[in-house]
Amino acid sequence: MPSIESINPFTLEVISKFKLHTNQEVREILDQAEHSFQEFKNTSIAYRAERMLKVASILIDKKEKYAKMITEEMGKTFSSAIAEVEKCAWVCQYYAEHASDFLASQPIKTDAQKSMVVYRPLGVLLAVMPWNYPFWQVFRFAAPSIMAGNVAVLKHASNVPQSALFIEDVFREAGFPSFTFTTLLIKNTQVQSIIENPIVKAVSLTGSEKAGVAVASIAGKNIKPSVLELGGSDPYIVLHDADIPHAVEQCITSRLLNAGQSCIGAKRFIIVKEVYDQFLELFRDRMSTYTIGDPMSHVDLGPMARIDLRDEVHRQVCKSKELGAKVILGGEIPDLVGAFYYPTILTDVQPGMPAYSEEIFGPVASVFKAENEEEAIQIANDSSFGLGACIFTEDIERGEYIATFNLDAGACFVNQFVKSDPRLPFGGIKTSGFGRELSKNGIHEFVNIKTIYIK
Repeated sequence: MPSIESINPFTLEVISKFKLHTNQEVREILDQAEHSFQEFKNTSIAYRAERMLKVASILIDKKEKYAKMITEEMGKTFSSAIAEVEKCAWVCQYYAEHASDFLASQPIKTDAQKSMVVYRPLGVLLAVMPWNYPFWQVFRFAAPSIMAGNVAVLKHASNVPQSALFIEDVFREAGFPSFTFTTLLIKNTQVQSIIENPIVKAVSLTGSEKAGVAVASIAGKNIKPSVLELGGSDPYIVLHDADIPHAVEQCITSRLLNAGQSCIGAKRFIIVKEVYDQFLELFRDRMSTYTIGDPMSHVDLGPMARIDLRDEVHRQVCKSKELGAKVILGGEIPDLVGAFYYPTILTDVQPGMPAYSEEIFGPVASVFKAENEEEAIQIANDSSFGLGACIFTEDIERGEYIATFNLDAGACFVNQFVKSDPRLPFGGIKTSGFGRELSKNGIHEFVNIKTIYIK
């Protein structure tokens, strides 16, 4: 019987195995989800909010249990996993409290006796989610979608099946009707038939550019909406008047968060020449103090999620080095059991190198020297990605201007590393995807924005 495995990336031991759903079982689950939707769509927002707040309560009450499982399954540090679960509770609370306002009917003055815009759920939604934030990525989608009256089926990454099943259990324990949220343990090859199934009305994917192209193509052929949150190669610009110690701490925190496995993690560091040497020296010295090891202990970085992912990062570093990049820190695979990689800094990065044009999904920083602000912005925008960007300067008005008008990204931060927040829309442009999650914008992605006209 086909199965998938949960493997501890620290010990490389198999934690558990799970039987895959057959195509027939998938069709039966979709039928049950559609049946559930026909009743759930007419429940009140207050009814949904009560249960969503219960989801948040369960997450907080059991956060250590869930965090330990996340750490064992994909390798992030226990403290990071705790923070992830807490953030999931926050997004559930946020939509439980604000969905009523976000979905309220909007009267529009026309020649009609009465005209308005109302928001109605679409139906069964498919979520295709990644492993790097195995709880957060799912709840970021599920909380607004379910509060809007939709029901969800999840195809999670194959290396985090425990996370997928635990999330389903949370919604069930919180009192949501059966099949409001359901996990599908399936292979990637089964996704196409699910999107093509008339029951499924839309799809949300967070993942690689390759996966996004495949899913969006199938959705488009079937005239179904999709939201894509794909890769990123976020530029962090440091201007001559920046607080350098602060900038260094923010840059390192963002680059090494989750062992460098974050779509909105800082990837490219563009420093104007006046402060380049000062920044680089402090950057290297500070990053060299970061420790790796058992993610359940007090270390800065655990292993990466899988050996093959670690090896791909090392290939990108080695290829960039062959093409002329300098490795001034790290660049080696530790002599340890587990999918570890040393924090790494590359300089002299040029076009044509993986470190210039590709997303390096691991603890590797590419550092650039810019002649001036204009060249720094040019380097920042010279990327196929457009997820996040950051600029450091003491001139707040100048920073706001550059963030607003000069940087090509879905989120631009000034003097603070880029992060997602339930109150703010989240998403990218260019090959980083389209559509938005979170905030009012996110809950409106998967609703029928319906015009009502009465005369």
